[in-house]
Amino acid sequence: MRIGGYAIAVALCLWVGGALAESLPAGTMSPVVSGLDMLDPNAAPAPAGLQWRILKPEWSASDERAYGEFIRAIGLSGCRTVDECLRGPANIYRASDPAGSSFFADCADLPYVLRAYFAWKNGLPFSYVSGVAAIGESNDLRYSRYGNYVFQRTDILTPSDGHWPNARYVLTNISNMISSAMYRFAPKPREGDFFDFYPVKIAPGAIRAGTNIYDPNGHVAVVYDVDDEGRIRFIDSHPDNTLTRGSYGRRFVRASPPMGAGFKNWRPPKLIGASRASDGSYVGGHMVAAMDGQLPDWSDEQFYGTERGASWSAGRFVYKGETLDYYDYVRRAVAGHDIIYDPLAETRGMVKGLCDDLHYRAMAIDVAVQAGINSQPQPSRLPENIYGTSGDWETYSTPSRDARLKVSFQELKDQIAKFLAMRKAGSKNITYGGAYLARDLSAAYREAAGACTVVWTASDGSRRQMSFEEARKRLFDFSFDPYQCPERRWGAQGAELATCRDDSVKRSWYEAERRLRNQSERTYDAKMGFSLEELRAAVPASGRDAAPDVDVLSMLGKAADEKSASAIDGLRR
Repeated sequence: MRIGGYAIAVALCLWVGGALAESLPAGTMSPVVSGLDMLDPNAAPAPAGLQWRILKPEWSASDERAYGEFIRAIGLSGCRTVDECLRGPANIYRASDPAGSSFFADCADLPYVLRAYFAWKNGLPFSYVSGVAAIGESNDLRYSRYGNYVFQRTDILTPSDGHWPNARYVLTNISNMISSAMYRFAPKPREGDFFDFYPVKIAPGAIRAGTNIYDPNGHVAVVYDVDDEGRIRFIDSHPDNTLTRGSYGRRFVRASPPMGAGFKNWRPPKLIGASRASDGSYVGGHMVAAMDGQLPDWSDEQFYGTERGASWSAGRFVYKGETLDYYDYVRRAVAGHDIIYDPLAETRGMVKGLCDDLHYRAMAIDVAVQAGINSQPQPSRLPENIYGTSGDWETYSTPSRDARLKVSFQELKDQIAKFLAMRKAGSKNITYGGAYLARDLSAAYREAAGACTVVWTASDGSRRQMSFEEARKRLFDFSFDPYQCPERRWGAQGAELATCRDDSVKRSWYEAERRLRNQSERTYDAKMGFSLEELRAAVPASGRDAAPDVDVLSMLGKAADEKSASAIDGLRR
C-alpha cells in the first residue's frame, strides 16, 4: 500500500484544474479539484487496519493537546522524510498501521495528513476543504491576488450501512486535492463555506505545536515547538517527501490580508445529528464548524497590527509601549515577556540554523541526482514560472528553497547589525559584558561557522566537503536548475568542475541564469518561460544584475575598525 504517493502528489502544493468551472461565477478560474478520480472512502468495507471509526463527536481540549504532543515528538525526532517520521519511533501510533504502509506529503499536504492521521487513530471527526476558487481573476489559485473562497468540502462520515471510511483513501484524496490555495484567504472570508483554518492572536499558547504557518509565496509549515524566548520552530515537507526544520523569520513574508499570510490554527469541526452504533461509534450526521466568535484565540492583528493604520501595511506592532518590527514583535508577544538578547548566543544559533538548511539542500540535490534529472537534456525554455509550477521542475528544482536560504543569510547579517545598533544605543534588551562587541560577534560567527561542514556528492559519486563560509561565498552561484550537474548546483569553480558532465548547452544555461540566481525575491506573478537567448538579453523579470551583500565578517570587520578608530580618537583628545 502507498498512501499519497508520487503518482498522486508530485508537486509542491500542486493543483490541477477540473471540470467544475461552469458552476463558478464569471471572472474566476477553474477550482482546485482532483486530477484523478476521487476514491470513495465508503465504497466498500475497509480492511480492519484501515477502518476510521468516529468515537467522539468533537475534539476536546485534551485531544488538541495530544495532537500538539504528537507534532512536537515528530519535530524533535530528527526524522528526514514524512514516511520516516510516521513509521519511526516518534509516532506512538505506528504499530497499528497495516504492514507495508508508506506516507507522502508535500508542504500543503503536511498539516492535513498529520491531522487526518491523528484523527483516524483517535476516532475523531474530520472534515476538509476539497475545492476552492479565486475571488476575482487568477491564473493560479495558489497565488491569487484577492484570495480564494471555499465552494466544496468533504466530511469523513460513517454512512448508515456501517461501512466505516477507509483511512487509506482519505489520506490519498488529501494528497491529491490539497494545495496551498486552501490557505490563501482573508481573515474574514467574504463568501463560500468555511476554511479549515483561522488566523490567531500572536500570544503565548495561541501559537503552539500544531499551529500552521502560511507563506503566500506558496509554502506551508507546521510549528512543533515554541521556547521560552519566543523562538518558533517548525517542520516543513517538500515535493521529494523530505522533511526539514527551521526557525520562524523573514523567510515567511507578510502580504496583503486577502492573501492570508501568517499563523493559522485548525478550525475544530463538530459532528452533529449522528446516531450511536452498538460498538459505540457514530453513524451519519454532518459536520459544523466553530464560528470566529467562538474561537478565543481568533485575531486579525497579524494582518493589521496592534494599532491599525490607514492601510494594512501602515499598522503598527506595539509591545509594552514600544513599536517593533513585525518579526521582533512576534517573538516578544509569543514569549509573553521582554526578550533580552544575548548577541553571541543568538549569532551562534542563527549560523547553526543556516548550517541545517545547507544540509537539507544537500539532501534535496541528492534526491534529484538519484532520480537522474541532471542526466536529462536541458529544456529549451524555463517553466512559465520557476517558483510555482509542476512536474519534475517543481519536484527537483530549488529556486524557492534557495530564495528562502538567501533571505535567511541576509537576515543573519541584518540581525547582527541590529545587535551592534542596540549596543550603541544602550538598549535594555541586550546583554553583553565585553568591550568590543563587533570583535566578539566575529569570533562567535567564526566558531559556529567552523563547526559546520556541508558534504555533497559530485557527479562521479565522490563526497566533497564545503565550509560554511565557502557556502556563504558561493550562495548566489548555487544553481537551482535540476538539469545541471551537482557541481554547478553547489557553485563549483575551476578544477572542482572537472567531474561535471554538462554539455555546452547546459553550461550556457548556467551562465544565463545568473541574474535569476542573484534575486532572493520570489516573483510568482511573473511570466518566466524564458529561452536561453532571452535570459542572455536580460529581458524583464529575468533577475537582477548584482547579488545582495551577505558578508557578515566584512561588516563586522568594518565595525571593529570604526570602534578602534573611535577609541584612538578618544585617547588623542
